[in-house]
Amino acid sequence: MKPCFFVFPLLLFTSACSPRIDDETLLRYARAQSLYAEGRFEESLAGLEEMDGFIPGLVLRGKAEYFSGNLEKAEKVFRRALKLHPAAAEAGLYLARILREENRIAEARAAAEALIADDPLDIRALRLAAALENDRGPAGQAAALAFLDRAAEASSECALVFVDRARARWTAGKGEEALEDLNRARTLLRRDTPMFRAVEKLESAVREAVK
Repeated sequence: MKPCFFVFPLLLFTSACSPRIDDETLLRYARAQSLYAEGRFEESLAGLEEMDGFIPGLVLRGKAEYFSGNLEKAEKVFRRALKLHPAAAEAGLYLARILREENRIAEARAAAEALIADDPLDIRALRLAAALENDRGPAGQAAALAFLDRAAEASSECALVFVDRARARWTAGKGEEALEDLNRARTLLRRDTPMFRAVEKLESAVREAVK
């Protein structure tokens, strides 16, 4: 994948968090992101270690350290990212995961709750919170189920985004892409719901028209 694919989506984020990031930094980040996507975590670190003030670079560095098994280093990097930008949700999520893996359960729970407070429909944070409750055994089962119920609601919201895009793509004459979106929407919905049946019906109609 070419580095330029990673650069443009960062422009709005970097303008708010790191307004003076130069093009060379963005290109180094793109190369590191490409290596990370290939699972070459330790190699990706070489291009990230100088990006101390660049939040996406810090988060990617923390993830590379995490998947390289360097939890202590990863924790420091994620805490640095959160200090510079408290709304860096992915840094908060991975920090909570590290705390759970290190059996620092109270800290992990607090980190997960902070993420959910910022975004009540953050599916990954809700699933992590549910896992932390399940770790408590029978005493946490009710709370775990409540978190998973909210995650299911969030999944339904995500499904609606795919349905909306499918309709837009269908209107634009992109039937195959519309079908892809509808298929993704179905995977996010429970089968025994009116929404699932509506998406299934729409998918069937689009598929028939595309033939």
